[in-house]
Amino acid sequence: MNIIGLLLAAGSASRFGSDKLRHVLPHGVPIAAQSARHLRGQVARVVAVTRSPELKEILAKEGCDVVVFEQADEGMGASLACAARAAGRADGYLVALADMPFIRPSTIGAVREALEKGARLAAPYCRGRRGHPVGVAGGFFESLLDLRGDQGAKRLLEENAGQLVKVPVGDPGVLRDIDTPGDLAPPVAV
Repeated sequence: MNIIGLLLAAGSASRFGSDKLRHVLPHGVPIAAQSARHLRGQVARVVAVTRSPELKEILAKEGCDVVVFEQADEGMGASLACAARAAGRADGYLVALADMPFIRPSTIGAVREALEKGARLAAPYCRGRRGHPVGVAGGFFESLLDLRGDQGAKRLLEENAGQLVKVPVGDPGVLRDIDTPGDLAPPVAV
């Protein structure tokens, strides 16, 4: 199956205080590059959308096809529509966020496998909460192109909730996005 990764890397990072996606993790890899590597390891092609020429260079070195989206202020939905348009029709898409570098590659693979087995929508669930990446079947291509605003694929998931395959995972990384520098601290065991 032709499943394409769509990496959303066009957020403003206003709460982080600097370009969080270029912030280097302790092992020397920028946040967005780590997210791209994990996604790239599970699909043959990743289309990344960014607003930053510097980030475009980083993501291109990771093997992504990169689109600079100058209308990124229109919101995550518009960025996702841009990514889908650049990717073109496919059997499915893995929609991932570049500020989530701690998702295990095996989790991404599990969501991809759900699509390969016929899921129309799929998402990892950890501790009863939906996480990322979200798998979207190719039949939703037109719906992806129509997305607007700042909710990404949330409306698509809500309108088609009965078609969502919940992929149970023990991966807290699916819930852990980086919004502030404090989010980089190791999680506290509960």
